[in-house]
Amino acid sequence: MKLSVKSDYAVRAVLTLARRFGSDSATRVETIADEHGIPPNYLVQILIELKSGGIVKSQRGKAGGYRLARPPAEITFGEVLRCVHGPLFDSPAFADPTCPPELRSCWIRLREAVEAEAGRIHFQALLEAGGEKDRMFYI
Repeated sequence: MKLSVKSDYAVRAVLTLARRFGSDSATRVETIADEHGIPPNYLVQILIELKSGGIVKSQRGKAGGYRLARPPAEITFGEVLRCVHGPLFDSPAFADPTCPPELRSCWIRLREAVEAEAGRIHFQALLEAGGEKDRMFYI
């Protein structure tokens, strides 16, 4: 399993927006890009994918930018990764009818374990692990 830099940039962007959740203002693309050293044009593409996945929403205008579409406690690491990467774990064995059943079973168990763990990690927990509990607005 190897994830792309795009996946890393996506979770960094969502974490940045999670830190600002509850703020009255949207966060500009340039702010996120500068904070993480992400090319702004590439970040816009990622944010558009996250928007179509219902993870972020955009705001137009002079005070425009992005914000989370839902509270950080409702957004999982796995959801963000799947939005920009697709399946978190894939193997050619899933489509190979000659794959021995005992091996296919192992591949399936690995996929289920990766998906389950990624689904347990919420951005609220990441904020708390980073010592940002006091900065959050609880609803």
